[in-house]
Amino acid sequence: MLTETAPHYRQPLLRTPFYERQREYSQLDSFVPWAGYSTFDVFTGVEQEYFAVRNASSLYDLTPMVKYRIAGPDALRFLNRLCTRDLGKLAPGRVSYTVWCDDAGKIIDDGTVFCIAPQEYRLCTAERQLDWFEASAIGFDVEIREITEEVAALAVQGPSSAKLLRGAGLGGIERLKPFEHGQFSMPRTGGGAPITLMVSRTGFTGDLGYELWMQPQDAESVWDALMDYGRTRAVRPIGSKALNMVRIEAGFLLPNVDFVSAAHTLYLGTERSPIELGLAWLIDYKKGHFTGRRALLAESARPPKRQLVGLDIEGTKPAHNALVYTDRSGRKEAGSVTSALWSPTCKRNLALAIVDAPFIEVGSTVWAEIYLSRELVWERRMVRARVVERPFFAPPRRRATPPADF
Repeated sequence: MLTETAPHYRQPLLRTPFYERQREYSQLDSFVPWAGYSTFDVFTGVEQEYFAVRNASSLYDLTPMVKYRIAGPDALRFLNRLCTRDLGKLAPGRVSYTVWCDDAGKIIDDGTVFCIAPQEYRLCTAERQLDWFEASAIGFDVEIREITEEVAALAVQGPSSAKLLRGAGLGGIERLKPFEHGQFSMPRTGGGAPITLMVSRTGFTGDLGYELWMQPQDAESVWDALMDYGRTRAVRPIGSKALNMVRIEAGFLLPNVDFVSAAHTLYLGTERSPIELGLAWLIDYKKGHFTGRRALLAESARPPKRQLVGLDIEGTKPAHNALVYTDRSGRKEAGSVTSALWSPTCKRNLALAIVDAPFIEVGSTVWAEIYLSRELVWERRMVRARVVERPFFAPPRRRATPPADF
């Protein structure tokens, strides 16, 4: 049996500072790897965890999110050369979602950039990117350092999340606006010096929510304070399966599910550009040169060949990995589904799909090929699907400042 003191080469996956606290709530011992860490897929049941996000508050361990400190005189110039968005508009205390591409204009990955100070930034992404960043930094006076293990992170998401944080002692949290971050302090369980942590009003749920960034040694105290206050308020930890459900409702993309990094694709034509993924709004052509700009300019001048769209599908059976056709006969393909679910909140059968033109316009009709297993007998169904706008779920509370007291 491995222990915390065992050498790293005898521990296949790392454990986050929240691991022991989370283990107390795990009834299924269902785990998935993420960026070298062991993370919880489900604690008690995906339905209970889903409704904690939509109806109360939830805690999700974000520590495996790969974090980089980018600092130096050329930090901004480097980031503007790397990313498609104009980060010169990002003031200290603000956060921005962005993507970066290769020379052909195909996405390498996406992430969030935090402006900590005029020459200091934190970039968070799902997968390690140090090789790409260092190659892109040649000629810039900038230091890039991975700080994943130095920062523990916890997502607090749901309609009562602001009230939960206030109750745990984070005074003034209600004044934080979407995509802002700030320094806060909270009382330490059992007494002692207050805990200092950075809080951002960001998340992957499309709902009201916050992300807490702290020193690893403070992680268990923060967890205890939130769970103690939330014990009678339906607060519960959630795993990756519930998070995947709410991010589809929000229309958010997941790497290696809705797109594959251009650095990892093996087959021609499987890489995707921001324009194809419906992220053209993240591209600022006027800011100056950035990696992939020439290719994206050329692509934007041509009629689109394909695009990621939202689908509203008839029936209640999710169209997982379904092929999409132009008509019910199923003779001509028009694309494929990347993510799908029956939404308990929207009461709709939803999907994200890469669809060929001209079926990318809102209101277009396509047909999804869905296979169902009924007592080990497979059935094939052709189901009508309509292209709709994203996000599927966007409650006003996600942007309300100050948030209502739910």
